[in-house]
Amino acid sequence: MDESAQRVLEYLTDVEVAAEDVLADKQQIVDLDLRRNRNREALNALRNHPANDKVKVCFGNMFIRFPQENTKSMILKDQEQLDKEINDLRTRLKAKVNRLNEIQGKPDLRGYNLCPLNSNEIKAINSLIKK
Repeated sequence: MDESAQRVLEYLTDVEVAAEDVLADKQQIVDLDLRRNRNREALNALRNHPANDKVKVCFGNMFIRFPQENTKSMILKDQEQLDKEINDLRTRLKAKVNRLNEIQGKPDLRGYNLCPLNSNEIKAINSLIKK
């Protein structure tokens, strides 16, 4: 193979690897979000269940009767962990997308590094609007 064909092949390989990395992270975010939604459904079902009663919880391929409060706390801990993992993946995804664009010679995405307002900032804005 001549040198130009080798460079083209290396370029395409770099683009493909970067794109696969981006797609893998996006798919992992989707999978974690599905799990988070199932947890929300479970918490809602626990709310409608009589208090201080044992509930059936699925661990792997078996069901175990477990106290409702312990189940609720386990699900809430899992929710916190899922939120953290999703936020970490989204942060890393931004860098990976920028890297992919850099490899392809495209400019960085504008406005892609925006982050949502926190509750204190929202309260401050609402207080200014009400005046």
